[in-house]
Amino acid sequence: MSHFDVYAIGNALVDTEYRVTDDFLSRQGIAKGMMTLIDEPQQQKLLSALDSEFGMEKRASGGSAANTIIALAAFGGQSFYSCKVASDGTGDFYVHDLHAAGVSSNLKADRDTGTTGTCVVMVTPDAERTMHTYLGITADVSVQELQPEALAASSWLYIEGYLVSSDSARAAVKEARQIARANGTPIAMTFSDPAMVRFFKPGLAEMLDDGVDLLFCNEEEACLWADALTVGHALDSLKQVARQVVITRGKAGALVWDGEKGITIAPNPATPLDTNGAGDMFAGAYLFGLTRGWSPERAGALASKAAAAVVGQFGPRLPLDAHAALLREFNAT
Repeated sequence: MSHFDVYAIGNALVDTEYRVTDDFLSRQGIAKGMMTLIDEPQQQKLLSALDSEFGMEKRASGGSAANTIIALAAFGGQSFYSCKVASDGTGDFYVHDLHAAGVSSNLKADRDTGTTGTCVVMVTPDAERTMHTYLGITADVSVQELQPEALAASSWLYIEGYLVSSDSARAAVKEARQIARANGTPIAMTFSDPAMVRFFKPGLAEMLDDGVDLLFCNEEEACLWADALTVGHALDSLKQVARQVVITRGKAGALVWDGEKGITIAPNPATPLDTNGAGDMFAGAYLFGLTRGWSPERAGALASKAAAAVVGQFGPRLPLDAHAALLREFNAT
């Protein structure tokens, strides 16, 4: 069995991205800046409106954890993704795109019938991203999608907070945690989105179980979790469920708790075009650094630079050669 730097489990979604206006969101009754779960007819109605008014900008294999480990692979790491897509055309696209990005997975040619999940990402002129997600078959991701040997051969387990909305997915997370602990594999988790903390906090607490080794979240998610007004008070609460914590803060950079002290990660200048995927990229670059034996300070510095690069372009993923260029630039400073 090959060694993997990070083994992740998450929702497999084909992302379709659109540049939209605030007026469009208002007319559609869409809550800006949030991820909302919808059914297939609602998704098709929204896509019809988007296609007629704007036209699609990008399409790619996605999901929060997928974006993170695709980034890690692009930096030169080895990653494995457990997920579920259907035996439809969208699923075929997902499998090909994921594997072309250098990520190993449980996905085979013989897959269950159904509809592959999709995420419609709408980006307004202020670079804020708003998402409407139809989970499709990924809502049924379960212990059957786990590959225990691959997880046992991994340096980290990475859990996506979006899984909280599915009973079978939470059961898979519990099983994956048990495998990781039995093999001494540290566990990382991301809250994924403020909506997950606001509406599914008990489920997230279940997924955190007796704690994780590393927790990723943004400032809003941290404050929602802790019912706190400041990031400092939020961090005190997060220390109770994670040995190390990374709180991304947008233009303010990031705050890292390394288990002993707080570390401020400086921001990198960027002209925001699209915030979609910035947190996923930060986590991927940060985990890449940790798996190379870097300090949290150094891993955070690369992650900040990589996230700024994502924010300055449209779409959640950088071109493959951009990662090598980032590493060269980073190592030269």
